Amino acid sequence: MNEKTMVSDALVGVNGELKMFGDMIPQTENQELKQCLKQIRNQCEMSQEKLYQVAREKSYYVPAAKATKEEVDHVRSILTQPKTF
Repeated sequence: MNEKTMVSDALVGVNGELKMFGDMIPQTENQELKQCLKQIRNQCEMSQEKLYQVAREKSYYVPAAKATKEEVDHVRSILTQPKTF
């Protein structure tokens, strides 16, 4: 297994963990457990950022082009429109 594959796999794993914490934290009533999960999530986010930086530096990951102001405004208008049912 090469380095690029290992970095990519690690990123996928950390991203999965972050999703898991995002699902668990709001469902937890125990405040002590909630704080513990938030701390672990924050550590995962820092690990994800480090892995992302490695991937960027080594050109293992190339982000999509930045959205134009018009694209951002369009998405914002869609998300802020009142919902009618």
